Amino acid sequence: MTTKTVDSKGRITLGPEFANQTVVIDDSNPNQLVIRKMVLIPAEEAWLYKNPAAITSLRRGLEQASAMQFSESPPEIDSKADDVE
Repeated sequence: MTTKTVDSKGRITLGPEFANQTVVIDDSNPNQLVIRKMVLIPAEEAWLYKNPAAITSLRRGLEQASAMQFSESPPEIDSKADDVE
């Protein structure tokens, strides 16, 4: 536990371990503040983390790419922009 003094403008410093980090401050209890480091995900990308099959497939593909394991016969991809939803 660390003791900090709030300045005349209601501010405290958290220290270098919080520098350039996003935090959430839970002030639901008037006698206690809980500060947690957070990583935010854009709403349009959140679906990936809610879909276990998709995130597993993505992670597997990234591992394979890192290991230079590429398909001998890549899938056919139609390049028509009209087909993309």
